[in-house]
Amino acid sequence: MPASSPTRRTLLGASLGLLARAGRLAAAERALLNASYDPTRELYREVNPAFIAHWQAKTGDRLVINQSHGGSGAQARAVLEGLQADVVTLALAADIDALAKRGLIAPDWQARLPDNAAPYTSTIVFLVRSGNPKHIRDWPDLVRSGVTAITPNPKTSGGARWNFLAALAWAQRQPGASPASAEDFMRELFRHVPVLDTGARGATNSFAQRGLGDVLIGWENEAWLVRKQFGADAYDIVYPSLSMLAEPPVAVVDKVVDRKGTRGPATAYLEFLYTPQAQTIVGKHFYRPRDPAIAARYAARFPALPMVTIRDFGGWQAAQARYFADGGLFDRIFTPGR
Repeated sequence: MPASSPTRRTLLGASLGLLARAGRLAAAERALLNASYDPTRELYREVNPAFIAHWQAKTGDRLVINQSHGGSGAQARAVLEGLQADVVTLALAADIDALAKRGLIAPDWQARLPDNAAPYTSTIVFLVRSGNPKHIRDWPDLVRSGVTAITPNPKTSGGARWNFLAALAWAQRQPGASPASAEDFMRELFRHVPVLDTGARGATNSFAQRGLGDVLIGWENEAWLVRKQFGADAYDIVYPSLSMLAEPPVAVVDKVVDRKGTRGPATAYLEFLYTPQAQTIVGKHFYRPRDPAIAARYAARFPALPMVTIRDFGGWQAAQARYFADGGLFDRIFTPGR
């Protein structure tokens, strides 16, 4: 059959038409996967459609954003083991650093976005049952006889590591404190913890749904969420005398977006978190916005209190090795099944 025959031209045109339709379908089904830590479920449930609408208005492209949730450390391991996340929005920088060390994320990931790539913050508080029947006011109250505390496992949960460091910071700053006295306090604290869930949301469920413990040590945003979901008259939030500035970071997973061709929307998605629209959603879901103007709207909800930062512990690399790696402080003070 001659190459210029009408039949050949018809077949070629049909093939091109199919390819064009396939291309449009692929564009319509373009998707991002955000691997995040447990307590952000409600936050990204509202952020995602807002960004999808923003992206479509800006580019004309349609986008789908899927979520994966779990303990922050567990999520980082899932990405290391092959979970094809375009972005990670985890509880602490150490978990993203672990991905960078394996070549999945560029080493300069924290310099790519403002505020060391942490678009919102939180802190560690106590959630107690209505009326605070055990009169829990500060860290030493957690080790009183008859008090049980709920906190997740620092080996798997980023939130648990923030909790651990907040308690340790208090112990280290007491009059006459020494490394030995701080270690003794942490050992005694974990004797009052009846169960270690793998993630912060699991710990919240153990406290609020299963009725375990007298106090939940956890994210400020989780404490507010429990009051919203189960009734403000059922729980009280207690702010300790010293807490931790928790800075959950975000990053594009370079190896994945380069393979999938999604760097543009993935980068824009994380940049969107800093916009007034997203910062308002952040405050609505009980995280502390970075934008000063938006944060001012929520000042009554988020009281100021003395806080240490991860830099007081030498950064996450030092803290991870000293406290949470095999043979670190947590391993020394905690015996499973004791």
